[in-house]
Amino acid sequence: MPIIAPSLLAADFLNLQEACSMINRSEAEWFHLDVMDGRFVPNISFGLPVISSIKKATHKVFDVHLMIEEPEKFAQAFKAAGADILTVHVEACNHLNRNLEQIRSLNMKAGVALNPHTPISQIEEVLCDADLVCIMTVNPGFGGQKFITSMLSKIERLKNAIIRQNSKALIEIDGGVTLENAETIVKAGADILVAGSTVFNSADPEGVIVQLKNIH
Repeated sequence: MPIIAPSLLAADFLNLQEACSMINRSEAEWFHLDVMDGRFVPNISFGLPVISSIKKATHKVFDVHLMIEEPEKFAQAFKAAGADILTVHVEACNHLNRNLEQIRSLNMKAGVALNPHTPISQIEEVLCDADLVCIMTVNPGFGGQKFITSMLSKIERLKNAIIRQNSKALIEIDGGVTLENAETIVKAGADILVAGSTVFNSADPEGVIVQLKNIH
């Protein structure tokens, strides 16, 4: 069964406490928090104060996805805000191995994310240094986009590379995950499903999380 990480980017920000309470009650294991700076992606989301406030309301894992330039400048601050997992984009890191080492030195799990156009060859040399690889299955920046189906073969190739290198990295899928395609995504090799609009636009968010969680 996959780990379910509802993305708060899709939540109603006027009722954020209610959204957090729902995730706390649900079978979801992680909170997925997308941080955007308006430079690396064409959007701005939320930052340290929001994450720090939400952290006080839950004991679940905080999966923080940095869609920002120069992420190394903020790793310590996100640790202080409550991040348990910190994921940086390979496209934003000139020295990716150093970035991952920095994150781990701060006692966080280290993740690396790839945009749809970025081949997995860009990260094969650091697969054993990463705890998580996040495959973006939409172009990053906005929620509610449609899953790019060609990413299924990319997930399979990544899974094979992880097995080949005996890496312990988990595969996280971020973008366009629905009840209709989740099973196919898991069969391709995904360990973690990030779900935003599918959860928060539903009349029964907790029920949707149960359905996603029970996919094999």
